[in-house]
Amino acid sequence: MARIGAHVSISGGLEKSIERGEALGCEAIQIFTKNQLQWRSSPVAQSKADRFCRSWAASGIESVVVHASYLINLAAVDATGPRSVTALEEEIERCDTLGIDDIVLHPGSSRGRDADEALDLVSERLSQILDRTRHKRVRILLETMAGQGDILGRDFRQLKRIIEGAGWHYRLGVCMDTCHLFAAGHDIRSRAAYQRLVDQAEEAVGLDRVGCWHLNDSFHELGRGLDRHAHIGEGALGYEPFAFILNDPLWEETPCILETPLDSAGHARNMAILRKLRGG
Repeated sequence: MARIGAHVSISGGLEKSIERGEALGCEAIQIFTKNQLQWRSSPVAQSKADRFCRSWAASGIESVVVHASYLINLAAVDATGPRSVTALEEEIERCDTLGIDDIVLHPGSSRGRDADEALDLVSERLSQILDRTRHKRVRILLETMAGQGDILGRDFRQLKRIIEGAGWHYRLGVCMDTCHLFAAGHDIRSRAAYQRLVDQAEEAVGLDRVGCWHLNDSFHELGRGLDRHAHIGEGALGYEPFAFILNDPLWEETPCILETPLDSAGHARNMAILRKLRGG
């Protein structure tokens, strides 16, 4: 069955994320390996990596996924571009040290430039990064985005262009975000509509490249291009799309991660809903 879980904090030490995931009953978690709003990234000390790995091995958590820094923009043509390349390579190194196989990455922003040119630049830089980290096993999962402004990754055509431009490298995959997909115009509220989405993903990039789902309801209505997450069942998506995903044999052992708002209810209520929708 799909592995349900949530994005959890590393405050107090990387190993604390495992404790927080366990407390929520997570089977999978997503973390940042550093402050996501700072460029600077020191290597993970071996002592810290050992504590994390021991805690993980002793837990019931089966999958850990990392989310790359929000600052990274591989499509940027100013100093942010080279800085992003370095930052992503450092993130891959940190994942490798921690024994984590997948890192979720926002494809970037064209910042007003031609979108196809920006996508090609992302492909070129990803190819360079993958080549320089060829001794690593870490896979980069490009996240589906809501389509707001100049943000790249609003449809499968764009994701395909990036992956194709990087030679269909085996270490490139996709993270499917339900809120983002809905905001970009994918109505997955019926079984038939959900199947159309799956078929589009299969045709564009192949389902074997889908390495993670982000499970978020949408505060805004279909196709608005606005990225605002809501609690499961409290937004425009409702409950059914999440039941379709969690009970689909296609996503056996795939991490399905909550990124819902962290208000007074936290993730506990949403986790309980996902367990019920999955049937246990």
